[in-house]
Formats: sequence, structure tokens, C-alpha cells
Amino acid sequence: QLHLVESGGGLVQPGGSLRLSCVAPGFISDYYAIGWFRQVSGKPREVVSCISKDDGNKDDGSTYSADFAQGRFTLSRDNAANTVYLQMNNLEPEDTAVYFCAADDKLRLHRYCQSTVDYTYWGQGTQVTVSS
Repeated sequence: QLHLVESGGGLVQPGGSLRLSCVAPGFISDYYAIGWFRQVSGKPREVVSCISKDDGNKDDGSTYSADFAQGRFTLSRDNAANTVYLQMNNLEPEDTAVYFCAADDKLRLHRYCQSTVDYTYWGQGTQVTVSS
């Protein structure tokens, strides 16, 4: 379901920064998982960073960041604004992709926040292009 509203993408030079925003319905604190994914042209969608909320299930209460994101990308959220952010620093041409925000409001027995399957809401995607 396309229920999230994303913004912040655009064209940036290598080494630059972007901050992506994603507004979620309701209260983001109620979601069991939030995450950022990206899809490079011609390649499968992959996780950037995600957080799972502890809901008592076996696989909850975890965080994950892709190797390429560690040290450069930071997922955060503002509960009052129902907004999820992805701060991206030191961007590289290889980061060029469509970036998606995702959220899950379903209680699951097993949850993998890095999996695209375990999300009920998605944004439309925002293009990030890193080029000189």
C-alpha cells in the first residue's frame, strides 16, 4: 500500500549530503518496523537501514544497516511529526537509486526488518542521483 509520503531526493555531487523525509500515517511510534530501502536501476530492491520495535515476537527488537550505509547513512524519526528521516552523507555515485520508505503495522511472529516482505506501507520512492 502506497501510504507514505517521501521527499528530499534530488541531484547531488559526490561527497554531498541529502536528508530524506517520510511522513507516515497515524503515529510512527505504533509501527512495529520502519525502514529505508533503495533500488538501483536494473537491480533488486535492497535494505538501507531499518528498525524493528519489540512487540513480543521472536524476531523483534532489532536494528540493521547495510554495510554500504554504515558510517554514512542514519535513520531517525520524529514521533511528534510522524516522520522518518534518512540522513545521507558522503554520497557516492553508487548510491544513485530510488529510495523508499517503508513501515509495518502488523504484528508478526517472525519479523525481518531488512526484508521487503514484512512491510504493509510504502512510499512512492524518491530519486537520488549522485553525479558530477
